[in-house]
Amino acid sequence: MGQMMKRAEGAVEEVVGFVKKGVGEIVGSERLEAQGRAEELAGRDKQESAKRVERAKGTAEELYGKAKAAVGDVIDDEQIELEGEATKLKGQARQKANEKVPPPPPPRRSFDSHP
Repeated sequence: MGQMMKRAEGAVEEVVGFVKKGVGEIVGSERLEAQGRAEELAGRDKQESAKRVERAKGTAEELYGKAKAAVGDVIDDEQIELEGEATKLKGQARQKANEKVPPPPPPRRSFDSHP
């Protein structure tokens, strides 16, 4: 399964968990709320895992491009040098597209004050 598919599955799992957590809050079911939170976090983790793989691929691609560009420069072959530069930029773009997003802040609990 490709990384894009894993990211999509993770996004769906996160949304389902978010909804389930919200329903649990509304109906007062701590169990449903906890299940939803767990699914939400599992979905985020699945997405981040796929992004890590893509970042690693981007890093490898960038390094390969740098090496190819250097070889092109050494042997004075402009085409190889430009191909290497293009590969390096492609790797950097792949890394940027899969940057780690900071997690959201923890949920706020509202405490009802009863007189």
